[in-house]
Amino acid sequence: MHKILSAVAARDSPPLRSLTRLAVLMLLTVLPGCGAVQITPTPKLPHALVRQLPAHVGVLVAGDMRNYSHKETRAGGNYEVSLGPGHQKFSQEVFAALFREVSVYPDLGSAKAAPGLAAIFEPRIEQFSFATAQETGGVYFAVTIKYRILLSTPTGEAVDAFTLTGYGNSRAGGMSSGTPLDLAAQAAMRDAAAKFLVQFPELPVARQLAASQPLVSQLVAANSAPKDPIEAVPIK
Repeated sequence: MHKILSAVAARDSPPLRSLTRLAVLMLLTVLPGCGAVQITPTPKLPHALVRQLPAHVGVLVAGDMRNYSHKETRAGGNYEVSLGPGHQKFSQEVFAALFREVSVYPDLGSAKAAPGLAAIFEPRIEQFSFATAQETGGVYFAVTIKYRILLSTPTGEAVDAFTLTGYGNSRAGGMSSGTPLDLAAQAAMRDAAAKFLVQFPELPVARQLAASQPLVSQLVAANSAPKDPIEAVPIK
């Protein structure tokens, strides 16, 4: 890059040198092949207007989810999306909006040892995918995040599993190649949060928790078909 700038600047008059350098820098910024795009999308979830369920639940955010990162090389550009920090915030805020009391644990053993829990939830990212501005005709970036939320009894027996997919997009304007992708990822997290917050309270298991009824194990395997998928029209 410095060689390109030096060669161009050597032919320019001093007043044009700064403009030339700026123009080249701007060009290199928007070309994906000229460097890596590294983002850490952290959702800004609005206050949820939902009625809290009167239960104390545990939320398990395991190590692989705390450090979840998606890396991909596409069209000569390297992309690294660190979803771990945003996933922790997503998990804590979504369940804090739904339940009267929430405790977060790093592993199942810690959650099982905790007293007074009505249930244990484990939100997991199953898939992250995106489309760049080049792939959408230069108009927007798009992100899809597929979640799977496992529900267990306080002693760790599987009860249910919920799947939901968040969709988000952001216009491709702006000079930072990372910003539109970051905003699209945040929008996908908000979309998934909205679906879960709206639909979960209507499920039978939510009514059990609201009535302080003990959950019963249904032997839901981690890779089995979900009993209660949560889906809706994408929120734009």
